[in-house]
Amino acid sequence: MNSLRQTVLIVDDIVANLEVLAEVLGDDFEVLVATNGNDALKIAEEQSPDLVLLDIMMPDLDGYETCIRLKENRHTRQIPVIFVTALDREVDEARGLEVGAIDYITKPFSPPIVKARVKNHLELKHQRDILENLAFIDGLTGISNRRQFDRRIEEEWRRASRNGELLSLILIDIDFFKKYNDHYGHLAGDDCLKQVAETLASSLKRPGDAVARYGGEEFACILPQTDAEGVNKLAETLRQAVANLRIPHAASTVTDHVTLSLGVATCSPTPATSPESLVTAADKMLYMAKEEGRNRAVGYRP
Repeated sequence: MNSLRQTVLIVDDIVANLEVLAEVLGDDFEVLVATNGNDALKIAEEQSPDLVLLDIMMPDLDGYETCIRLKENRHTRQIPVIFVTALDREVDEARGLEVGAIDYITKPFSPPIVKARVKNHLELKHQRDILENLAFIDGLTGISNRRQFDRRIEEEWRRASRNGELLSLILIDIDFFKKYNDHYGHLAGDDCLKQVAETLASSLKRPGDAVARYGGEEFACILPQTDAEGVNKLAETLRQAVANLRIPHAASTVTDHVTLSLGVATCSPTPATSPESLVTAADKMLYMAKEEGRNRAVGYRP
């Protein structure tokens, strides 16, 4: 099981039920609570719990509709849902499974049974998460791949838009990498990519920052809550860190070692805009860095 405590969201309009379930599960898991379906949907999207224990009989938005909406939202659809309810007819259980629940616990419940079922389903989710994460890792460099980049930048875009924060992006290209491969061979090229990826990743110090392999010899850094001054400084740090590796590059027309060109962009995301605008801006700056002679970082110039 994951060394980090997994999170369970308990949803019930009766506070006494929340307290009992929280006491049953609190020693083993982080517990979030909601007393209605609308709050549950908001918490699920913002906090991404590992599992939801959901009551069916609630005012306004009942458990069935809450589950349906969780499964319709691509940001919450993978969260497993267990119904905990006094309804015990087969038709009720069948409907719960039809709308997307993975299990059904009837009230009054046995605390050991609840804990055991929650643990089993969380272990299954943990194994699924491991397999899913493998699909988001670049096999050569060990950092995030393009698929993960696309997913991550959209998540950060929504978060920045919701919180009114800045979001910055650096697009990075290894200068004359085709010439490097032609001169040294593809095995050396792979080793160069690994060294650059490791250096970029180790240069990012904040937990929220992310680096991904964006293309063949291209990388990208997503930097939440980072202004133009901060991202430009980091871009120069990245450029210098790779230059300091002094990886020989006899075929380069810039210098005798591997260098980077970097394009930098910063924006304030809004619901009416999309991450593509930030990627486009950074790509334009990367093109400008190449046009100006490479081995440099160029930021947006208003």
